Amino acid sequence: MMRMTDTTRPSSGDPERPRRRGRRRRGSRPAGKAQQGGRRRNPATAGGAGSKGGKTAKSSNGPEDKDEKKNSGRNRNRKGRGRGKGGRGGSRSGSAHKQNQRAPRHAQYADSTMETRDETSAGGLVVSGMAEAVAPNGHVDLSRIYVALIGRLDRRGRLLWSMPKGHVEPGEHQWTTAEREVWEETGISGEAFETLGVIDYWFVSDGVRIHKTVHHNLLRFVDGILNDEDPEVTEVTWVPMSELIEHLAYADERKLARIAYDRMPELARKEADAGRATPR
Repeated sequence: MMRMTDTTRPSSGDPERPRRRGRRRRGSRPAGKAQQGGRRRNPATAGGAGSKGGKTAKSSNGPEDKDEKKNSGRNRNRKGRGRGKGGRGGSRSGSAHKQNQRAPRHAQYADSTMETRDETSAGGLVVSGMAEAVAPNGHVDLSRIYVALIGRLDRRGRLLWSMPKGHVEPGEHQWTTAEREVWEETGISGEAFETLGVIDYWFVSDGVRIHKTVHHNLLRFVDGILNDEDPEVTEVTWVPMSELIEHLAYADERKLARIAYDRMPELARKEADAGRATPR
């Protein structure tokens, strides 16, 4: 069973904008920068009292040199820690910044002060003509297999096609829900015989944070004539399986349609082997 998040449903708002790096003031350069820019010259090894013939003497690996390198390393570490903590003159650490940018789009729904509710729906695709689409040599013509879709108008007046579905009643098996909802929204009676996949997503309605899970199934056509008597449905239609993916408006349903498309030849052969002819 696959789980996925519906990216076409109402989102949690605009994605977080990247934060700007803080501008460093003059004089606020972290300690130890001078050592990074260039190595200090030891007066004892510079030209003068500690030199021979005006030439700089080679420095030894004495305690002074070791302490200088040790302090330089400490200063560099302080600089890194200062920036990571968002200190003066520094920006936020890269890892924390990336963490904020990659926060889930539904992160705002994690607000503990908002009421949360779980909802479950079920539906799917009524399939007709599976056995008839199988040729004697075993080849399956997907253009001869049809599925029922519903169309609804969005706020812009566009007709968007999707799979029929509805709310699962308490104690009801999701296959029973799928059969009932498909009949109510399309006028077609179907028999659920295969699980297709699950989609879940979050949205907010009337100040309530809702986590919705939708089960999708494949249903075998039994009887009925398409109708759009359901007030929430604008139009219903039969679509060839070969054109199903391009008809669906929502990305997650198109992924499920791809699964149905890939599995349909095998399922059609099983129907033909079992002698299940499509009712006419």
